[in-house]
Amino acid sequence: MADSVAAPPTAAHPTAAPPTAAPPVAAPPVAEPAIDNPLAATPLADALPLAANLADAVLRPPSDANAFESTVERLAAAIRLGVFTLGDQLPAERELAQQLGVSRVNLREAIAALREAGMVETRRGRGGGTAVTYQPGEPAQPSDPAPRLGLRGPVLRDALDFRRVVEPGAAYLAATRDLSADQRAWLVAAEREVNAVAGEPSAHRQADSRLHLAIATLSGSPMLIESVTRAQAAVHELLTAIPVLPRNIAHSHDQHRAVVAAILAGDCAAARTAMEEHCDATSALLRGLLG
Repeated sequence: MADSVAAPPTAAHPTAAPPTAAPPVAAPPVAEPAIDNPLAATPLADALPLAANLADAVLRPPSDANAFESTVERLAAAIRLGVFTLGDQLPAERELAQQLGVSRVNLREAIAALREAGMVETRRGRGGGTAVTYQPGEPAQPSDPAPRLGLRGPVLRDALDFRRVVEPGAAYLAATRDLSADQRAWLVAAEREVNAVAGEPSAHRQADSRLHLAIATLSGSPMLIESVTRAQAAVHELLTAIPVLPRNIAHSHDQHRAVVAAILAGDCAAARTAMEEHCDATSALLRGLLG
């Protein structure tokens, strides 16, 4: 995703102008209006499609010999985190196998496992393909019994510590990049989408994950993207186990806005600090409610 700067319009070259004719006067450059809030600078409709960009970043070849299991893990994580949402078609088999760096046989077996888990369905013939059927569960209600999660105690702390290291680093690195107009628009759109679905808990959780994955993608580091994907998968499980707290959601939106504004301004230190504060707030909430 390289920068693309449109060339300024140029006047047509005059043909056989009389020697006495005055040279054309170039119009003075029009100054762009100052933007106090960079998050209001780009219309949502002008942004790149989120899912396509995140799919390219998240669906990477496995780093171990467990091709089948790793493929199931990557596809399932992409679906749970909202890279592919209900009704979305997965990429064509040949394209997806190449993207994941696995054989088509391995990919078919992985998709079969997802079908068994009720996450996708496959239709044959013209117009067929594999579509997402997974619907994220609603977050816990205040009256629900305490959830039985694998991420508790020391394991919970380890997951939150891991996130505290990798996500601020991703924000820092994203702020050092010379982002193109399309990349900036994409980031703004991701942040706005989180706010737009604040009243829909399950959609909000997935939009939140997509914003964090977008920031990781803009870092340009495949290892960081993989690490943030793992961190978000753990946080997703944890956050769906606690009630939605409006005060926390409002605070989270403020923190997202600060992170994105710092990245757009190229202020890497502020981006890291804002993401650290965001991770710390989420960690405190989860430790308090889950132990």
